[in-house]
Amino acid sequence: MTETSLRTRFAPSPTGMFHVGGARSALFNWALAQQSSEGRMVLRIEDTDAARNRPEWTEGIVRALAWLGIGEDAPHFEGPYFQSAYADKHRETAQELYKNGRAYYCDCTREQVQERRDNPNLGYDGHCRERGLEPGPGRALRFRVPDGGPTVVEDRIRGRVEFEHSAIEDFVIARADGSPLFVLANVVDDVEMGINQVVRGEEHLSNTPKQQLLWEALGLTPPVWAHLPVIVNEQRKKLSKRRDKVALESYQEEGYLAEAMVNYLMLLGWAPGDDREIMPWSEMVPLFRIEDVNSSSAFFDEKKLRAFNGEYIRALSAEEFAERCRPWLTGDAAPWDPADYDPEVFAAVAPLAQSRVAVLSEIVPNVDFLFLPEPVEDEKSWAKAMKPGVGAEMLEAALSRFADPGLPWTAEDLKTATEETGATLGLKLGKAQAPVRVAVTGRTVGLPLFESLELLGRERVRARLEAALAKLRAQEASASE
Repeated sequence: MTETSLRTRFAPSPTGMFHVGGARSALFNWALAQQSSEGRMVLRIEDTDAARNRPEWTEGIVRALAWLGIGEDAPHFEGPYFQSAYADKHRETAQELYKNGRAYYCDCTREQVQERRDNPNLGYDGHCRERGLEPGPGRALRFRVPDGGPTVVEDRIRGRVEFEHSAIEDFVIARADGSPLFVLANVVDDVEMGINQVVRGEEHLSNTPKQQLLWEALGLTPPVWAHLPVIVNEQRKKLSKRRDKVALESYQEEGYLAEAMVNYLMLLGWAPGDDREIMPWSEMVPLFRIEDVNSSSAFFDEKKLRAFNGEYIRALSAEEFAERCRPWLTGDAAPWDPADYDPEVFAAVAPLAQSRVAVLSEIVPNVDFLFLPEPVEDEKSWAKAMKPGVGAEMLEAALSRFADPGLPWTAEDLKTATEETGATLGLKLGKAQAPVRVAVTGRTVGLPLFESLELLGRERVRARLEAALAKLRAQEASASE
């Protein structure tokens, strides 16, 4: 059986968010697990830090993974397991290392170590190695790093990486109260869960020689290591939750499709080997090789992600697009009264909107004029379209033309009528339609105007043109006073 472990550290920040870097690590593990009929990806919640242990955060992790297509219903998935459930095994293993002479107790304080070294930046000096201390208050358990030679980490992405033992201090594996440090708990958990392949971020590479030494001290074969390149922003700085948009949930809430996000994240450091970028998960899995992941940093380009998402949105059927948009149209965030929303009207306008939105949340400003009692007020759009000599004149002319009962209320006829009306004022269609668009929709840009007028209906269009004209007249009167 080939087992892979989701090795991103699942100790959520105080905001409880799921980092896009963690999502990428999860997907790379998930792809590897699915390449074998017996492959498994293990989800382990490292919950021993009480300050970072809240049930809702665990639930958030599970939900985020499920959105990406990784969940408990899949045959290649195991978990969630909880690190706290293995506490007894952590302590037992620490004592095993002590009894075998691979660890020893130390009562040195940090200040004492610094005084002996005369340098706060230097590590522990092995002072207690041969003192033969037994367990007791204030005595931490340190691992005895072998003298001389290196620990060699064979990394599937970075190749052979050597860590000289002289640069690795005898590190603490358990506190004086017996509770394990992360480095030991991590190894014990991997042993207990049968993990034989670890794929995680490169920030964990510095921990790897210590973990490998622990595996070897227990007489076990370490897992295969692979450390993914760091993800950076436009300034080539590591993505930071304090500075960058890194929460997977925020992209989900904005209306990014899960399949687009999965596709994009898989390409952060890896490429399928041809010129294609837009590719479904089922085609990426058999092509993915962890050895092909680039060790250089990967740039998280939100503009490119947005373009990916737009491609995926346009590939949806009209019915599926309408269904994906539903949370923004009928949920609590919708800016209109639920009674004013008409799914049949949206179904008619959906094909016009589908080619114009890059994220699903953009559907609202594209169609709100259809479901709000009055169009939104956009001062910039109003000022741009309602210029003296154009705005009032065009609105008056359009009202007169649209009032003709003989004018068929179709997009084609409305376009012709607007073009002819504008011509009488010396305006080309682009200039002529701008005041009409802003009066009816509230914005200078949006869906095709004449199809929008047709859907809105003759009476509502006329009412909005009249309201806009009255507003213009009032502004002109105020300005002349």
